[in-house]
Amino acid sequence: MENLLGLLRIHVEKGVNLAIRDVMSSDPYVVIKMGKQKLKTRVVKKNLNPEWNDDLTLSISDPHAPVHLHVYDKDTFSLDDKMGDADFSIGPFIEAVKMRLTGLPNNTIVTKVLPSRQNCLAEESHIVWKDDKVVQNLVLRLRNVECGEVELQLNWIDIPGSRHL
Repeated sequence: MENLLGLLRIHVEKGVNLAIRDVMSSDPYVVIKMGKQKLKTRVVKKNLNPEWNDDLTLSISDPHAPVHLHVYDKDTFSLDDKMGDADFSIGPFIEAVKMRLTGLPNNTIVTKVLPSRQNCLAEESHIVWKDDKVVQNLVLRLRNVECGEVELQLNWIDIPGSRHL
């Protein structure tokens, strides 16, 4: 607990154009891993454009550790099928949180993260000031699969007594 910086709330919004892994559709869910932590969303039945709207919360002690996202197709009688994966860094988001911004107009862009070979961003990601907090919206293009994207939103939660950023 003494190494804890705070909590990262990841709002897993939706999947777009996910790959088919069953006969005509898939039953997708998302697994997010960071270090020894592993969290998963609920399964959405028979949908290639699922809307999860699930909140997953990771405790952050190392702001440089990558976050791994995996999408799977839930199978009843066999191992779940892989539907792609993506990695992203929370470094730029943490840097924006460290600024301790206050009083900015809603939807002010604090910084931008551009897609590159080092990240799985499908498009430019804006870190914005919204409702008195720093928020980042991400669209991740899945790797190791023929198609698919996952949309996320990152929020920071300060913990009383935690190490300051």
